[in-house]
Amino acid sequence: MLVSMKAILDDANKMNYGVMAMNSINMEMARAGIMAAEEEHSPIIIQFGPGQMKNHAHAEEMLPVIKELSSRVRVPVALNLDHGTDFNVIADCINRGFTNVMFDGSSLPYEENVSRTAIITALAHGMGCSVEGELGHVGQAIDSDDTDVDLYTDPGLALDFVQRTGVDALAVAIGTAHGAYPKGKIPKLDFERLKKLKETLRMPLVLHGGSGSGEENLKKAVACGINKINVCTDAFEAGKRSMLIALEEKPDLDYMHLCMAAEAGMKAFVKDYMKVIGSSGRYIYGETRHIGYE
Repeated sequence: MLVSMKAILDDANKMNYGVMAMNSINMEMARAGIMAAEEEHSPIIIQFGPGQMKNHAHAEEMLPVIKELSSRVRVPVALNLDHGTDFNVIADCINRGFTNVMFDGSSLPYEENVSRTAIITALAHGMGCSVEGELGHVGQAIDSDDTDVDLYTDPGLALDFVQRTGVDALAVAIGTAHGAYPKGKIPKLDFERLKKLKETLRMPLVLHGGSGSGEENLKKAVACGINKINVCTDAFEAGKRSMLIALEEKPDLDYMHLCMAAEAGMKAFVKDYMKVIGSSGRYIYGETRHIGYE
């Protein structure tokens, strides 16, 4: 059930729940996520970025795998290009069959971000592909960008941005950052800003840097209007941790069983995450759907 990300997030926006968008760089990660979604009756977004595509998650190999896995399940799956910046890479992904592309012009001057995002949106929509933009800038945890209020999204400017670009979802900066936070740190999110953004835009909002944000922050972010949560670092860690545990228990374990351990660990992680953000049980035919966060 490979569908546009817009279809998934429009429902999440209407019903007030979050959808996990997991960066998945190989077959094991993609299968863990999609099969977890099937078992949880939840939508899921599988994604990877240009750097990951260059290093390991090659599109020509990953796309057939994701399409095949998606065809086996009865829940909606979207395939997203995460943090696209290069026009040629974005256009190639649209042509290959990605069901959403994210154009990240957050480091550009405002008017240039608007003009480039609008062009990408026009091209993508013509191919039935939805688009995520970013306003404000979600930086790096290692640089403490999560505390830089100057990078946060301005609600008034966001309305102008959405109206002029036609994006289907907007990534907002409210106090998270990419990568791992210093040990013991949980970011402080600007929930009042998030509420204002939701009241102003009334559209799917995206939280980048979901890893390490803490369960309570995630639940409150969803309650205040976040519909897509990007997860990379925590998913990688879940796979790594499962492999290390398996090796500690059986030091002579072969590579195949290490891959199996990693996949099982990531699948369990995804299922737990879906319960936290409210997407579990959304696609059970003939039964009452879960009520969204109040």
